Amino acid sequence: MNRHEEPIWITGVGVCTPLGEDFDSTANALLNGKSQVRDINLFLTENHSTKFASFLTSIPNSASIPPDRFAQCTKQEQLALYCMDKALESAGLTGDLSKKTIGVAMGVGPDWLQAWERDYYAGGQAITQVGREARPGWDFAREILGVPGPCMQLSAACASGNQTLIFASHWLKMGLVDYCLAGSCAINVTPITLATFGNLRALSRRNETPKSASRPFDLKRDGFVLGEGGALLVLEKKTTAVRRGAKPFAEFLGGGNTSDAHHMVIPNPEAKFAEEAIRKSLSNSKVNPEEIDYINAHGTSTPVGDIGEAKAIQNAFGELAKTIPVSSTKSMTGHLLAAASAIEAVACLAALNRQAIPPTLNLEEPDPQCRLFHVANTAMEKKIDRVLSNSFGFGGSNSCVVFGKAR
Repeated sequence: MNRHEEPIWITGVGVCTPLGEDFDSTANALLNGKSQVRDINLFLTENHSTKFASFLTSIPNSASIPPDRFAQCTKQEQLALYCMDKALESAGLTGDLSKKTIGVAMGVGPDWLQAWERDYYAGGQAITQVGREARPGWDFAREILGVPGPCMQLSAACASGNQTLIFASHWLKMGLVDYCLAGSCAINVTPITLATFGNLRALSRRNETPKSASRPFDLKRDGFVLGEGGALLVLEKKTTAVRRGAKPFAEFLGGGNTSDAHHMVIPNPEAKFAEEAIRKSLSNSKVNPEEIDYINAHGTSTPVGDIGEAKAIQNAFGELAKTIPVSSTKSMTGHLLAAASAIEAVACLAALNRQAIPPTLNLEEPDPQCRLFHVANTAMEKKIDRVLSNSFGFGGSNSCVVFGKAR
């Protein structure tokens, strides 16, 4: 971002995860090292190799629609609606929004697959009949809330949330919108998703000790833990926010992305494209490497992925990689797939607002191939001015964003 351009502020946060249903409760849980990874009780898991996850049992009702209508929505729709509603409320954008130009950029996963899955378990055959896919969550939520402005649905695997933030900032700079909702929501703990990643052997199988299963950068890691939830942020120009008296959570400084297309699910072991995404995010944000006070790692807890990310950080930051604190909040939230980087954006805002770094839980013996300045098991108090968040998705979708204290 050109530092002469008007700053983009984040003025609203709508978040719902097993750790909390608003910014404060989620920030508290992350900084206190809480985890909600537990045995799955949503469906039978006897035929699954992994029997635990971090999941939502229910979603609070949105204040924008009657409870009976909310109850008729799917879980994915409820999550999108709740996060959108709470983000607007948090930003002070309530009441009649028809005269405000508000855009929506939402990252998504294979939501249509969930529609087929629900239909299948109800005895239907929708999977064989083209045209019965689920309605986009942003479309459903926008209609109910009456949010005008351009909308887009973006799927870039784990990098989706970061990508929406980059698009939202561009829309604001171009004058297409006055405000923009950006982020992702994902309901991942379903039989098909659990079986899919289980068959890929991507999931941890520590069924006896689920809370210790997600252990990014630890030598004994054996895969990630499924998580679910969502987060949407309100972005707007500083002048707009100041004019209406809105308080910022942080400034969105910019981001960078690359695509390496190395393999459908295996990260590129050379890590050069992930490294390039980091370098681009710093360049586009006009931030020098030595100005980064904290790195929120993608850190999924997979054997190959963590090594690749450590290499990318080491190459991008050089000797600074030994002194910049790094942690992976997936050790607490699990891996939210399409919503991962949206939740990790909230973790970055928590670090900036609380001046403390959330830890990587279960990091008992750091992998020698992942030599970084790890914040292990306990939060670290630190003066934090700028933070960087990595997200490297399946298929080589690499994205990195930078946040700073609002000025």
